[in-house]
Formats: sequence, C-alpha cells, structure tokens
Amino acid sequence: MSLADFASSSAATVFYVVFLFAVAVYAALHLWLARRQTAHVLAHRGAVPEQFSGRISLEAHQKAADYTVAKTRLGDWELAVHLALLFALTYGGGLAALSGFWQAMELPGVWTGVALVSSVMLISSLVDLPLSWIRQFVVEERFGFNRMTQMLFFADLAKGALLSAVIGVPVLFVVLRLVGSMGDRWWLWAWEFWVALNLLIFFVYPTWIAPIFNKFTPLEEGEIRSRVEALLERCGFRSGGLFVMDGSKRSAHGNAYFTGLGRNKRIVFFDTLFSRLKPKEIEAVMAHELGHFRYHHVLRRMALMFALALVFFALLDTLLHAPWFFAGLGVSPERAGEPALAFILFFLALPVLLFPAMPLFNQLSRRDEFEADRYAAQQVSAEDLAQALVALYEDNAATLTPDPGYSRFYDSHPPAAIRIAHLMAARA
Repeated sequence: MSLADFASSSAATVFYVVFLFAVAVYAALHLWLARRQTAHVLAHRGAVPEQFSGRISLEAHQKAADYTVAKTRLGDWELAVHLALLFALTYGGGLAALSGFWQAMELPGVWTGVALVSSVMLISSLVDLPLSWIRQFVVEERFGFNRMTQMLFFADLAKGALLSAVIGVPVLFVVLRLVGSMGDRWWLWAWEFWVALNLLIFFVYPTWIAPIFNKFTPLEEGEIRSRVEALLERCGFRSGGLFVMDGSKRSAHGNAYFTGLGRNKRIVFFDTLFSRLKPKEIEAVMAHELGHFRYHHVLRRMALMFALALVFFALLDTLLHAPWFFAGLGVSPERAGEPALAFILFFLALPVLLFPAMPLFNQLSRRDEFEADRYAAQQVSAEDLAQALVALYEDNAATLTPDPGYSRFYDSHPPAAIRIAHLMAARA
C-alpha cells in the first residue's frame, strides 16, 4: 500500500467513526428531547396555564397536549425509518447496487447520474409514503383536522411527482453537465444556476405552481378587505392581490401568508381563518406578516440560504474527489469523482451533520417573530394580535406548555406564553 493509499484509508476510517458518532448523537438527542417534550406536556395537561385561563378551555388545552404527544411519538418512528434508509443506502450497499444497475443500462452522457439520483429520490418518497398516510389519516384524523379524501391524497402525490420530474430532471441534467464541462469552477456555475432557478420559482410560484394544488379566489369586498387594504396603505406595502385559498379541503388548520417576489407578491388567507378570527384580528395577523417585510426578514433569509448554498457547493467540490468521503459512507473509494454518487452521499449525510445547528437557525427565526410582533403592535392593537394568536393556538391545537429545551431546539416560533408576554410589553 502506498503512502497516499494509507492516508486515504486512515481518513476514511476517521470519517466513518466521526459520522457514526454524529448519527448516534443525532438519534440520542432527538429521542431525549422527545421524551422531555412528552413528559413536560403531559405533566401540565391537567390545568390551563394561568396566563390563558378564561381564554382557552381545559378541553382545548388537553386536546393540544394529546395532539402534541401524538406528533412527537410519530416523529420517533420517522427518525427510525429515515435512519434505516440512510444505513441501507450507505453501509448496506443499496446505493452501490443502484449505481451498478444504472451503469449496466449504458445510458448516454449524464443520464446515468440523473437516473441514479432520481431513483434514490423515488425510493425516499416511497419510504415516506406510509408515514405521510399515518400523519394525515391517523393523527390528523384522530384530532379532527383532516379534511382530505384518499383520492385527493393520491392526486396530490401524483401532481407532486409530476412537478418534481418536470423541474427536477432538467435541473439534475444541467448541474451534472456543469460538473463535466466547467472544470474546477463548476461549483460556482452550479450555485449561480441554483440561485437563478430559486428566484424564478419564488417569482412564478403564486401564479403557476400553487394553483396546481389549490384554488385561489380574490378576497371579497367587505370589512376584512377594507381593513387589510387600509393597513397596506399605511405601511406602504404593494401586493399583487388579496386571495383566499381553499385550505379547508385538506385541513381544518388555519393560517395566512405572503408569497412571491416583486410585483408578484400575494397575500393569501386560508378559508378556515375567517370562521375563527374577527376582522380586526385578521388585520392584526396581517400587520405581523408585514413586519417581516418591514424588517427585510424574507430577504435576509434568502441571503442566508444562498450563502449557505455557496458553502455547500464549494464543500461538495472538495468531497467530490475525496476517496475517504466515499469509503467512509460505505461506497468504494474507486468511485470518487462520480458526481451523482457524491451528490447523494452529501445530501444523505448533511441532515445528520447540520442537526446541532438547528437551535441557532431557530433562534434567528424567533428573533424575527418578536420583531414582527413589535411592528404589528405599532400598527394595530396589540390586544387584537394577542387574541388572534390565542385563537390560532387553540384552533391548531398548539401546546401552550412545550418543554423549554425541546422548544429552543426545534421551534421556529417562540412559545405562546413568552410570545404574548413580549407582545404585551411592546404595547407599553
């Protein structure tokens, strides 16, 4: 064995041990936090927190506790299934077998790589299918949130698969061609292509993609429209229209959101929202969403996403020709340099390696929520926003008593009690 081979073998062993340790930490931390969450929520199930007494009934509070526990326990099963798939594809030889199968097909050019990546994505989707079914027709159904029929469930799957093929296959083709044709700077070209594609999708999503799955109708004239339009005028915000989405055909959950870029921005209300909130409360929710735009939260998140993508593409370029990376994940080091394999291994390992950073990203998100709440309190009544939030917590069966550690790690929004306390302080 040459010195280079020995060094590569040693690096592969080190990476193998480090990655297995990371998987163990990932699984142990997830399960520990889930146990904390379940125990904490059940321990506080018997009484509504004093801050919400008189606003939320004991029955609604207990429903939220049971719903939270059910989702947390399903999350444990999802973890087990995803780790089983990870090990089957890497150390179990699944990825090597798939690669060999497509190589035997002797497809032209980069199509072997496109087929390999597509087949892994298909397998992952099929593995997720029973979990999605349980989530929708067991958990959501049990707590009265499911409005989706089985026919609609499979229709959504078919539409999603077709959309993924129409967009994903050309994207894979372009990126793999860039690897082979753009030399050492392929990763920079691929990043620029990825950024341009995402900006295009952000722009066309409201008018071309979202209507594939839902029906959007202009918000009717009335008090809600008048209040929201007056709010937009006060805040100097221009939108591409106010729309109502038929969210009730899939779920009883309610929400509202902004979508699109530039002149194509839309404000969208779930139709379920109107039965839960008063016009002044809907105005308050919109004021919060406008706060995200006022403080450029959307643009900052996009900039962060693009910056991280640049780092990932640069890292992927380094790992592409690293035999230790392939060997450390159960693939022959002789396959180093094959772009499709490197892409798959990278994105299989990434969730595990990035898991410890989740609290940081969620802390940034919670900071943005506090800022948007403060902005809303300057534009409308803070009490109206607080009442709207309480109604949405109850309507969506969001627990009022999450475990603090679990919440800091996983939740992108502040816990209900802390958020409303901050909102009331912003009012003063």
